[in-house]
Amino acid sequence: MQTSASNGVIAYFVMEVGLFSSIPTYSGGLGILAADTLRAASDLNLPFVGVTLLHRRGYYKQVLTPDGRQMEELDDWNPSEHLTRLPVEVAVELEGRSVKVGAWRTEVKGVDGCSVPLIFLDTNLNGNVPEDSEITSLLYVDDKVCRLKQEAVLGIGGVRMLDALGYTVKKYHMNEGHTSLVAVELLRRYEMVEEEVKRKCVFTTHTPVHSANDIYPYHLVNQILDGIVPEDVLRKFGGHDALNMTLLGLNLSGFANGVSKRHAEVAKQLYPSHDIKAITNGVYPYSWVCRSLREVYDNYLPGWSKEPEILSRADLIPDDELWQAHLEAKRDLIDYVNQRASTDLSYEVLTIGFARRATGYKRHTLIFSDLGRLKKIGGGGRLQIVMAGKAHRNDIQGKEMIEAAHRCIKEL
Repeated sequence: MQTSASNGVIAYFVMEVGLFSSIPTYSGGLGILAADTLRAASDLNLPFVGVTLLHRRGYYKQVLTPDGRQMEELDDWNPSEHLTRLPVEVAVELEGRSVKVGAWRTEVKGVDGCSVPLIFLDTNLNGNVPEDSEITSLLYVDDKVCRLKQEAVLGIGGVRMLDALGYTVKKYHMNEGHTSLVAVELLRRYEMVEEEVKRKCVFTTHTPVHSANDIYPYHLVNQILDGIVPEDVLRKFGGHDALNMTLLGLNLSGFANGVSKRHAEVAKQLYPSHDIKAITNGVYPYSWVCRSLREVYDNYLPGWSKEPEILSRADLIPDDELWQAHLEAKRDLIDYVNQRASTDLSYEVLTIGFARRATGYKRHTLIFSDLGRLKKIGGGGRLQIVMAGKAHRNDIQGKEMIEAAHRCIKEL
């Protein structure tokens, strides 16, 4: 199955991808960004292939009790309804066993008719023991043993799968430390010549807090990875005391970046010996701009989706048309919320929306920090707030923020 471009492809490795809600293989911003990147690569007709895990059981479905307590349910889905199974398998050695890894594929399309492939890796195969069949089942599994196995399947198995599918890879783009074992597999391939690996690898760090780093004790690493490369090599690149996956990715990449200027500054404080550049995240316009505004922009600002600076000419749009497009988008939102949540929000009331993954640094409760002032602003039904977001299963602070928001809502 020869699928390589003449000069090689860019292989984009990421733990989660948020293409559609019907394919629940994402938890938050990293997955949405990944999908946007794939769509943009499609429109630009880049030689590009995405690699991720299948996550048959999704991340989880959020269920809220009347007092705002979050409960979780599995989010099972059927890959055969959305993806094409590929007739290729590779193996990854984990805990002394040969774990079979299969693949599914979909084409990620932009608006211009082009597409790029996205490969989903899957260990739910005949011949794997039950424990290994479950490796790729659940996104961001809590158990560290399974989590490291997931990262091995994604990084090591992903490189091997691209080889088996006939891709010639020019650059491996590793997103977050979840994917850093890509570089370890390349170290093995290039007989520990780190400059060859750095020439092939690019690393993006997305979350500038230590708690977001995956860090594993070496006794666990040796147990799981079974000596794919010597431990002293891992200690050299991933940290002496424990394997820090972000540090591993940084040390084995020829280029590294954060996702904004400020983020790069913070990342440099965390990793002062590394030259971390700033590349500000973008969004795929057709994923983020509502239909009514797209139509206005297409009419008055042709080319805006490819050249965002054209939007600086927005004063060419008649005020009335812009306002009507806004009102139409607001009606669509309120109709959706009323239908899904059985509420009675009004078209005529000032509406504030807040939709982010619920975790401490995203500050869901900031808007409720001065309830007296908020009551004054919104008294008499002059304000309505739409909030969405779920916390990780083990994020106690994030769950408490959701409960705190519900208490504030009742007080208001």
